[in-house]
Amino acid sequence: MIYTNNYESPLGSILLAGDEEGLTGLWFTEGSRYSGLGLKKDASPREMDYFDQAKKWLDIYFTGRDPGFFPKMHLVGSDFRNRVGEIMCGIPYGKTVTYGWIAAQIAKERGIEKMSAQAVGGAVGHNPICIIVPCHRVVGSNGSLTGYGGGIMRKKALMELEGIDMSQFTIPVKGTAL
Repeated sequence: MIYTNNYESPLGSILLAGDEEGLTGLWFTEGSRYSGLGLKKDASPREMDYFDQAKKWLDIYFTGRDPGFFPKMHLVGSDFRNRVGEIMCGIPYGKTVTYGWIAAQIAKERGIEKMSAQAVGGAVGHNPICIIVPCHRVVGSNGSLTGYGGGIMRKKALMELEGIDMSQFTIPVKGTAL
């Protein structure tokens, strides 16, 4: 069974989703790519402990502080996508990494020479738990903010909230992000 809940953030409405094991999704309901539309028809609104944890996390986060914990999550996806999600969870608050850096980490773990940054970009782009699994902290090697499911301006706002120096980054011209 899929459960849902809502959260009002300073950047817009957020839909939370989860199952018996934990939080499985967190999306801005308005934006360039709202993934919550694919929820099963039997998804039902419900209070779950992990929703309370996620809302507490978001409350702290939107005051400009590192929450210092993660709500109970259930990463649902391929082993590769889940590993990319785990690596993103390790990106420190207020810091950024590139798609290539994540690719290099996975290549090292697998004992191979290199891994495609584009493959990592695909996994980052399918991150179902935005903000908490901080895909907004992943940037292009050329300093481009590239894509973000909630829209580039939200990505920029989240990075600014964390105190990231935005002078080193560029906002891509529409259609050139990838």
